[in-house]
Amino acid sequence: MLERVGFEQLTTNLICEAAGLSPPALYRYFPNKYAVLKELGDRLMRAQDDEVIAWADAGGLTGDTFEERLAKTLAIHERMVAIQREFPGGSAIGRALRAVPVLQDLRFRSRDMVAGHFFRHMREIYPNTDPRRLEVVTRMTVELSYAAMEMVVEEPDRDADIINREVCLLFAHYFASFS
Repeated sequence: MLERVGFEQLTTNLICEAAGLSPPALYRYFPNKYAVLKELGDRLMRAQDDEVIAWADAGGLTGDTFEERLAKTLAIHERMVAIQREFPGGSAIGRALRAVPVLQDLRFRSRDMVAGHFFRHMREIYPNTDPRRLEVVTRMTVELSYAAMEMVVEEPDRDADIINREVCLLFAHYFASFS
């Protein structure tokens, strides 16, 4: 529904109608449309965060060769895109997380949590790299991943494979310079 009517036109009454609920039933759990979107955004971000953290914990940030690291990064990028595409309203929820000020904090918290997790792994992989630099790099990595994913999800018929590969090549070359 969010994709069909857009955020500005979305109302709690439309949500109630689509869900088959009365407004009092909806208001019992959600005070407004922002709370509904926050819950949906939280679920989407949690699904992606859980997947990427499991990937990192399983050695996703490591590899014996450039090609192996590239393949691992490409695989997780493709999985993140799939999660967003498969999540009901995923594209519209992603836009709302960026555009609606009260929802941006949810995305920032997710980014910082994933970046913090990456940071712990990267400190082990690159112990001689300045920790402050690694903190910034991990946040940038997550943000650039979001941007590439948005491009692919928003325009699936326009260079999706190339965009995923290019952003993963960018990461692989960049992190190779840390060694």
